[in-house]
Amino acid sequence: MQERSYTIAVVPGDGTGPEVIREGIKVLEAAARKENFSLKFQHYPLGGDHYRKTGELLSENTLQELRQADAIYLGAIGHPDVTPGILEKGILLTMRFALDQYINLRPIKLYEGVETPIRNKGPEDIDFVIVRENTEGLYAGAGGCLKKGTPDEVAVQESINTRKGVERCIRFAFEHCRKRNKAKKLTLCGKTNVLTYAFDLWKRTFDEVAQEYPDITTDYAHVDAICMWMVKNPEWFDVIVTDNMFGDIISDLAAMIQGGMGIAAGGNLNPEGVSMFEPIGGSAPKYTGMGVINPIAAIMAGQLMLTTLGESRAAQAIENAVAKVLKHDLKSVSAGKMGYSTSEVGDLIVSSLEAL
Repeated sequence: MQERSYTIAVVPGDGTGPEVIREGIKVLEAAARKENFSLKFQHYPLGGDHYRKTGELLSENTLQELRQADAIYLGAIGHPDVTPGILEKGILLTMRFALDQYINLRPIKLYEGVETPIRNKGPEDIDFVIVRENTEGLYAGAGGCLKKGTPDEVAVQESINTRKGVERCIRFAFEHCRKRNKAKKLTLCGKTNVLTYAFDLWKRTFDEVAQEYPDITTDYAHVDAICMWMVKNPEWFDVIVTDNMFGDIISDLAAMIQGGMGIAAGGNLNPEGVSMFEPIGGSAPKYTGMGVINPIAAIMAGQLMLTTLGESRAAQAIENAVAKVLKHDLKSVSAGKMGYSTSEVGDLIVSSLEAL
């Protein structure tokens, strides 16, 4: 029987990215040994330092190589000495668009032993998923400036929503809700009372696709109401589907109620192609090289990657190991307050995984 093998393109990136990815790879390799498959890691030096040395953001040759990988594992992109927007647009958004990673998937789960700022809420209350459209909306880059730099300057930023883009995102959300098989409730997050063109398309498509999923309960809420209820009654949510801009905003709010950026992970998915997985917290340059950053978000991004690749047993083993360490070992999930160094947290999770 041929061994299962996966090629993973690794982009450690900037700041603390290489530190957390190192621990993620350590845990992934332990999970692969446990479940008898192999991982081949190919590293790419994309990011701020590479850009400052070479002037290169993301070449067509590198993009072609990324297309051949089974998945992409990203640390962080963002450098204090590079103007904001250059790296994010030139690398992250270019990858998302070129590889058609049209779903941003954000699992939101509070684990035992992790503090949430939401009073009187626990792990049984905070366990939902945000499905965000990832290649359209305000991020499509449509718009422009007129009379720039003058008192009469006009800036226009357009939200682009296609029936194809909206429908494939909504279908993915219904399928994910069915596969997740928990409350089997899908909530559309929008703003139909103001964005009367874009969210008319979203709501009509949502209602039409819902007819094909009679086992899924559907719901709608304006984005401002979603923000209120996420704080007051997070247990109401199972799966939320929304557009690019609203998804960007509510997923960071959700990350804080699950304990913060130190444990928040996400995936940029092309279900028919190459997907990319990353911790959400960014490059955190002030902590670079100190060995105090929390690697759990990167480790859980690896866990999400294995889930997507179909290695569900290995993914479950990583989640169980992380949950055990969060419950019994870490004093906090904040950088510098964990009670352990970055590499020691990785070692604890490997030990826990191997003991399962």
